[in-house]
Amino acid sequence: MEFAAESCREERDGRGKENEKQEAGSRIRLSPRLKAVAAFVPEGFRAADIGTDHGYIPIYLVETGRVPGVLAMDVGKGPLERAKAHTEAMNPELRDRIELRLSDGLKGMKTGEARTVIIAGMGGELMIRILDEGRHVWESVDTWVLSPQSELEEVRRFLLREGFAVLREQMVKDNGKFYTVMAASRGKMECEQKEELRYGPCLIRDKNPVLLEYLAQEEKRILGIREGFDLEKAEQWTPGQRTAFRQLGEELELIGKTRRRMGHKEEYISEVQRDN
Repeated sequence: MEFAAESCREERDGRGKENEKQEAGSRIRLSPRLKAVAAFVPEGFRAADIGTDHGYIPIYLVETGRVPGVLAMDVGKGPLERAKAHTEAMNPELRDRIELRLSDGLKGMKTGEARTVIIAGMGGELMIRILDEGRHVWESVDTWVLSPQSELEEVRRFLLREGFAVLREQMVKDNGKFYTVMAASRGKMECEQKEELRYGPCLIRDKNPVLLEYLAQEEKRILGIREGFDLEKAEQWTPGQRTAFRQLGEELELIGKTRRRMGHKEEYISEVQRDN
């Protein structure tokens, strides 16, 4: 990464109290995942929420006064109708600050309509398509708040390839599942290490405790799969089995490397080296 390691942490001090104060100003109670997304939205600038669904994030952002207005867009008429029903229950003075618009991704957004774009709650492949098809607004958007639910490594590779820099990241656990939120903007990003692309450069540098929990869970899952391989019959394995076993070992090695960078001792490395 071109930015300093401290850049991932410098804005976090005092954010907890600030968020508690803002949440008190909204009738919407966001889940931990959506609350993390909202916390990444810069204050004072109009935002666009892509795939708004129920409209919870736009309502929260406006009612707490974090942003002056939100363009809430969705490809489906059903989600927009739900969002409309929720916005109609708002204070009339705030209701008009949310504009609902039918749009496939960013296609219906014009240059300069929002300084911040939020894309969350969808798979990484779809998110990449939406970003790719929204090139006409790239230069007019200051901050991209992204929270892909899958293919995070592919999303980071896309950002790297297309001239974006990841500035901040957070990982949260919500209802037993792990979610990553990242803020990106136009800029140069050097990210050559595979573990940074896989798990997130800022999360690693911050020694994010939720990422450490996720790595421990992944390690346990992979070791459980490896136990199903009969090492005494390794000579009889099919090419597919050999490839799968090797890839599992590589995943464990990557987890170990990541944990070492975060200052945690790996406990499985001797077993991995012995089995391979």
